[in-house]
Amino acid sequence: MSVVTVQLGQCGNQIGFEVFDALYTDSHCPQGLCSKRENEAYQASCKERFFSEEENGVPSARAILVDMEPKVTNQTLSKAAQSGRWKYGQHSCFCQKQGSGNNWAYGYSVHGPRHEESIMNLIQKEVEKCDSLSGFFIIMSMAGGTGSGLGAFVTQNLQDQYSNSLKMNHIIWPYETGEVIVQNYNSILTLSHLYRSSDALLVHENDAVHKICAKLMNIKQISFSDINQVLAHQLGSVFQPTYSVEGSCHYRRNPLGDLMENLVPHPEFKMLGIRNIPQMSENSLAYSTFTWAGLLKHLRQMLISNSKMEEGIDWQVRPPLSRLPTLGKASLNRELQFNTSIANLVILRGKDVHSADLGGFKDPALYTSWLKPINAFNVWKTQRAFSKYEKSAALVSNSQFLLKPLDTIVGKAWNMFASKAYIHQYTKFGLEEEDFLDSFTLLEQVVASYCNL
Repeated sequence: MSVVTVQLGQCGNQIGFEVFDALYTDSHCPQGLCSKRENEAYQASCKERFFSEEENGVPSARAILVDMEPKVTNQTLSKAAQSGRWKYGQHSCFCQKQGSGNNWAYGYSVHGPRHEESIMNLIQKEVEKCDSLSGFFIIMSMAGGTGSGLGAFVTQNLQDQYSNSLKMNHIIWPYETGEVIVQNYNSILTLSHLYRSSDALLVHENDAVHKICAKLMNIKQISFSDINQVLAHQLGSVFQPTYSVEGSCHYRRNPLGDLMENLVPHPEFKMLGIRNIPQMSENSLAYSTFTWAGLLKHLRQMLISNSKMEEGIDWQVRPPLSRLPTLGKASLNRELQFNTSIANLVILRGKDVHSADLGGFKDPALYTSWLKPINAFNVWKTQRAFSKYEKSAALVSNSQFLLKPLDTIVGKAWNMFASKAYIHQYTKFGLEEEDFLDSFTLLEQVVASYCNL
């Protein structure tokens, strides 16, 4: 089954390019540590998901590029074409000459309705190329105007027109000290609208990825390109094919459906995060060896202590005792900053993958009391190595990981709203104060729900 990717705004288009490039590079990597037959099956499965075949034999990304300014989309199209390995389709791009000026309302209320027909027609043409549609993967920032405002509008339209297809939004959470004064408004409006129309929100925080670049990749002058390559690596480690059942050599057919089924058991809880291990520079990798026991011990502690990378993990945090009453458990969580999960999916790739012991992730103390570990935890495996790592593990988690950043962003937006700061910039494009209040109400409910796990 195929996934149609919608790249929105500068951020969405730049990340989208890196994701397709990482997927293609990995699937054509000769050092997959598996048989030729298995490698060919892996390549075919990746291609079916993310690329379609063109007449000249160069694979074409199953993607639509949307931006209100031409500069980034033009750069993205030419970078893909110049690679000579894969490209974007001839009619896969929609752009205009005037951006959204970091204004969510302009993207949502002006650009959205004005260009709805053109954008939805492009998406429909891409959908028609798929033999079978798994769903939509929508890449966007939530702090600017086009990605966030137009992104929310397009997601809503996809929900209306393709109600039976799954929609996963990949959202880039802004730097806490961002340069856009109204980023908190844009963020709460984006999140509240997506919560109504998307099936899952896969969130990456810029601050966390920046730290990975600095501390794990040893990059001195960090660029957006560096950050986007880390994001693409993490997304690739989740979306590349894995076996459908233990011991089988058949790959899963429905990437988005399988993810949602394992990770989103209730529509009130849609926030997903990714952690990867190992992640390091080529130089460090040459001197490193890994065992599954070591990798999984670190990954489990990253989960429960809410650490985004293996450096600087707080080993003091322990799961609360399962037998504690709920009230005690909740207060202990706050005291130790224990990260309670609703559902976790571990994806293992590489050598001796079937020998990995995942018992530590099946501890009931890791999960909310209303889901048993047998329903809350899943594992996917393949012996085919990912990227340059002989062994690697990814964890996709639906947990309390975003509680603090979400609470912070809602609080900052509320403080601005209470003093009516910049509201006129939104009301002049048709948004009303009531829309802000609806967004606050919905997100405060989301915070409360995750708090009470």
